[in-house]
Amino acid sequence: MASDPKTDLHRYLNVARATVRWKLDGLSEYDVRRPLTPTGTNLLGLVKHLATTEQGYFGGCMGREFGEKLPWVEQIENDTDPNADMFATAEESREEILALYERVTEFADTVIAELPLDAPGVVPWWSEERRYVTLHVLLVHMIAETNRHAGHMDILREGLDGEAGLRENVSNLPDQDWPAYRARVEQAAREASGQA
Repeated sequence: MASDPKTDLHRYLNVARATVRWKLDGLSEYDVRRPLTPTGTNLLGLVKHLATTEQGYFGGCMGREFGEKLPWVEQIENDTDPNADMFATAEESREEILALYERVTEFADTVIAELPLDAPGVVPWWSEERRYVTLHVLLVHMIAETNRHAGHMDILREGLDGEAGLRENVSNLPDQDWPAYRARVEQAAREASGQA
């Protein structure tokens, strides 16, 4: 059976989006917001960042308007707060950020459905030799971007409460004694570094 490239790409993007949403399920307000790395990476901020990124790439870069002004985009563009999309302020609720992500993905889905893969676009913040793109390039870019951050979220979530896995109802992890496995990995690291 032949596959349709645009359908395949869109499916992979949707799988990654579902993982991003799922990684917040069941966590406290504090845990979805708190910085979990020295550079401040946090779960809800990654969702806000992905919403910002999708509306930019599938919106302005493809000559389409999202229809909502995201106030933090101006801070990023003016370099007054280059990480304004990487965390939720105390005034921004989890529900608001998730609802924004839903609106942005619905908007992006419409753009993806309406345009052919070879539809031209421009990414003004990319270098001159790379900025002239197609919908195909932007779909591949957003799949990579979303999966990259879904991976960050997976590690952060595992550190918070031990929950891990590919997506809801599909752990993609073998059923095994994880403490024993971790100890085996630690022992191999010690032996390889001469610390055994």
